Amino acid sequence: MDDVSTSGKESEGTFDAPGDGQKKSTSSTRRGPSIIVGVVAAVVVGLSVYYLLRPEPLLVQGEVDATRLDIAARVDGRVLEIPVERGQNVPAKAVLVRIDNPETVAKLEQMKAAKAVAEAQLANVLIGTRVETIAARKAEMERAQAALVLAQKTFDRTHTLTEQGNAPQARLDQVTDTLHESERAVDQAKSAYEQAVNGYTKEERAISRANVERASADIQSVQSIIDQLVVYAPVASQIYQRNIEPGEYVSPGVPLVTLIDLGDVWIHFDLREDLVKRLKVGDRFDVRIPALDDRRVTVEVKLIATKGEYASWRATRASGDFDLRTFSIRAYPVQPVSELRPGMSAYLDWRSRQ
Repeated sequence: MDDVSTSGKESEGTFDAPGDGQKKSTSSTRRGPSIIVGVVAAVVVGLSVYYLLRPEPLLVQGEVDATRLDIAARVDGRVLEIPVERGQNVPAKAVLVRIDNPETVAKLEQMKAAKAVAEAQLANVLIGTRVETIAARKAEMERAQAALVLAQKTFDRTHTLTEQGNAPQARLDQVTDTLHESERAVDQAKSAYEQAVNGYTKEERAISRANVERASADIQSVQSIIDQLVVYAPVASQIYQRNIEPGEYVSPGVPLVTLIDLGDVWIHFDLREDLVKRLKVGDRFDVRIPALDDRRVTVEVKLIATKGEYASWRATRASGDFDLRTFSIRAYPVQPVSELRPGMSAYLDWRSRQ
């Protein structure tokens, strides 16, 4: 009997144990959702505090820019040919426009003929007087000298006769005048002979040389105009715009073709003066280019304008209670980006940059 009672008590103790475990499991199950709700609430509160206390992003917008060249005509004429198209990449010294001007070409030929005449005159001066001319001048001098001898003898005889009373005074006056004319004729003939022997003077030779130099300068002047009839690209660039078409008449100073130098590309920012104070030449930062799928490009500041200007628009989204001057900033890509084109936008968070 005792054994049976003991077995029964043991059986009762064994039956009550599963009930206690079930109560503990139910209590743990009820506490699980409470913990999850608490964790979620803590995360939400933490994120709310973070977003409320974090500094607001200051988004700065810039624009890609490049060197722009307006190639103008230096001469007038009619457009003969434009061997380039818009968007075409051209090397330096490539032909952009050919202009026709027949009048200038004809003027060049005229100047060349004038130079030929001047050179012939200079050659004649340098050679000197011809031998035949010298001989003729010598003969004229000798003839004048012979006439002088005759006039002198006639004067002597007439003077003697007049003193003796055998010749009138009028006759003496006549032969005296003839003697003076013969003397002057001798002087003139002698001077002409000496001039023929000596040739041209150094002043005359200098004048002839100056005429040749002037003719050469005239040719160079006209040739320079003709050289301008063909317009070349000063640097390797891309054709941005054609402002004229073949057959049109152009004048000096009129832009013919607009070029973009893609080898000199930068990003332009207009920054308020309160943002520029911490910026200096040489600073580097990353910008995002939306047109290139938000690619990040590292740029370096190489120019900060020395004078601020008022702007009708601002490149930043921040606004203040008073007007601030803006400064122009140029930042160049550290590594070349061949896809960059003028007009593309660039963005950066100014505060995260700092």
